Amino acid sequence: MAKKKTFVLRLTPEMYERLEKWAADEFRSANGQIEWILDQALKKAGRGALAQDTEPPEEEG
Repeated sequence: MAKKKTFVLRLTPEMYERLEKWAADEFRSANGQIEWILDQALKKAGRGALAQDTEPPEEEG
């Protein structure tokens, strides 16, 4: 398993509650959901993805 950097992230209780619900809906932990969100943002910004894809690629057509 790749080594991961740990750091503190401060969220409002309301934001964390919404994040936990979103994560549960997608069968992820809150931490896993944050990693997925950041990975998607990196891809969208053209900065490359660092995490392993957690979803299969979309099928065309």
